[in-house]
Amino acid sequence: MINEVQAFIEKHKLLKKNSTVLLGVSGGPDSMALLHYFKAIRDNWNLTVIALSADHQLRGAESREDLAYVESICSSWDIKFIGTFLDVSTYKQDRQIGTQVAARELRYNFFKEQMIENNADFLALGHHGDDQVETMLMALSRSASPSSLSGIPIRREFANGQIIRPLLAVTKNEIEMYCRSNGIYPRRDPSNEETTYTRNFFRKRVIPLIKEQNSNIKATVQHLSEALQEDERYLRQEAARLVETTVNLKNGNKEASFNILEFQTYPHSLQRRAYHLILNYLYNKLPRNLSYVHEKQFFTLLDSAEGNIQIDFPQQLKLKRVYQTAVFSFSNDQSQRLYFQQKVNIPGETELPDGSVLQAILTDSPEVTGELGYYCNKASIELPLHIRTRQAGDRMRWEGLNGSKKVKDIFIDAKVPLEKRDIWPILTDNKGEILWIIGLKKGKPKQQVNKGTYIQLTFNKGNM
Repeated sequence: MINEVQAFIEKHKLLKKNSTVLLGVSGGPDSMALLHYFKAIRDNWNLTVIALSADHQLRGAESREDLAYVESICSSWDIKFIGTFLDVSTYKQDRQIGTQVAARELRYNFFKEQMIENNADFLALGHHGDDQVETMLMALSRSASPSSLSGIPIRREFANGQIIRPLLAVTKNEIEMYCRSNGIYPRRDPSNEETTYTRNFFRKRVIPLIKEQNSNIKATVQHLSEALQEDERYLRQEAARLVETTVNLKNGNKEASFNILEFQTYPHSLQRRAYHLILNYLYNKLPRNLSYVHEKQFFTLLDSAEGNIQIDFPQQLKLKRVYQTAVFSFSNDQSQRLYFQQKVNIPGETELPDGSVLQAILTDSPEVTGELGYYCNKASIELPLHIRTRQAGDRMRWEGLNGSKKVKDIFIDAKVPLEKRDIWPILTDNKGEILWIIGLKKGKPKQQVNKGTYIQLTFNKGNM
């Protein structure tokens, strides 16, 4: 085992001389073999080795004895020991998560704290080759994501250093033999024998059948894992470039948008990874009910010929297609907050809820203005004027139009995003006749008077 692990470390450059290495040690065969191995190499590598052990307080006195056992071994081997007690039950209850997930999160929080406190370079964990086989088969049985099929990483960034797994080079049997040959008597967790946990089911029922067909399945799977991880790293880098080039992030990374046609010029494999990177930007923590179904809906939306579509994601995240733009944003009640109807001050200023201002003056000589200006003869309309958002059934007429047209259709023709239509300011007279969809379309009153006093309006937009 020593030669295989040493070759694995050197091949993957897992260690550096003069480093501080923390070891996750439970007292079981894997972690005790890891502890003994690092005791054996620490002088050659000039390593500072520290053992970390956590009692999850799920097995009463038995788990306390595990912690005490690791501490006593560390004392006899002259290895610094740091132990802790984790309240998994309370943590699990507070967050409404499973026991295994809660234990893992608390354990890794402890590891992270110790990495920082000891300014450590590496955290070595005892995952071995059979764990790798189990992990990849479990992923195959329940995941549709290629990245999840790449298995346990040999190394990854963690806290201020890296997690390394040098025992991925060897099997469970080799570890057991190593313990016996070195007089190591590890502790045993009875829960590892129960098949109610998914991993144990694969360990006890599935892996033995596969080994009947390929006794060297560990090497095969590890080679596959390394190849997939290498490919995945490259694809993730390219996807990150895609996101950086095409995706606009707003509001503290709580909104993301991109041009669909530009996004689709990239290979589909990069689009898929970019989709997942966008979700990682938006969510503080990916929801458990986020699934491959949402990914399928995402691509269906991109391929749709419809101008406006919306998909609901977990935790009130919305994906909207607004013509050729895709927008991820968290839902809010902005449209309700900005619904308004108020009288126009003539002369004077009328401030809208979004900060926009409508200025009105009276004049005998109105000026022709751009899309944010409008005037009408005071005698042609019924005062007071009102500014409001649209209402069901709104229609508008203007010079040269035969009859009237739905305001909804005017918005569609102008490709106004769906979420802006309900808060778009509209000017009407006191009878409700629409005179001006501000910035889009100008109407003319039925009655035309060409002399006297005119009302001239100028709109200074806020968030429109």
